[in-house]
Amino acid sequence: MAELKTKKTAASVEQFILAIEDETRRDDCFTLIELMKSITKEEPVMWGSSIVGFGSYHYIYASGQEGDWPVAAFSPRKQNLTIYFMMGFDKSPLMEKLGKYKTSKACLYVKRLDDLHIPTLKQLIKASLVDLKKYVAKNKAANQKKKK
Repeated sequence: MAELKTKKTAASVEQFILAIEDETRRDDCFTLIELMKSITKEEPVMWGSSIVGFGSYHYIYASGQEGDWPVAAFSPRKQNLTIYFMMGFDKSPLMEKLGKYKTSKACLYVKRLDDLHIPTLKQLIKASLVDLKKYVAKNKAANQKKKK
């Protein structure tokens, strides 16, 4: 199996954010850092070259692929800020209150944080963490069963 490219690095989160030319995007990143830090109670860490993550969990897919991933994360991509969630977040009734965004399986794409209702974003991040804890517990139980 191929080794995952997105791993924790020792790169500076602050230097990464300060290198963003767009001042609004840079400010949004610092706001997301404070928001995710307050929710996760974890410090930001670079994952790969462009993802800012908080905390981590270990996963093992049914296929046998496994790895580590942050419990909350975002990336300031060229077109959008990408905020990473547990899959299924987009089915939450909270999405109706969130504001202007696009989604994919586990990502929320926004142009600017001003496009979002921040209290709703906080609720979504908290709900994603609850779902993640359930996923990790279920995954752990299933893997312990396989070992027996």
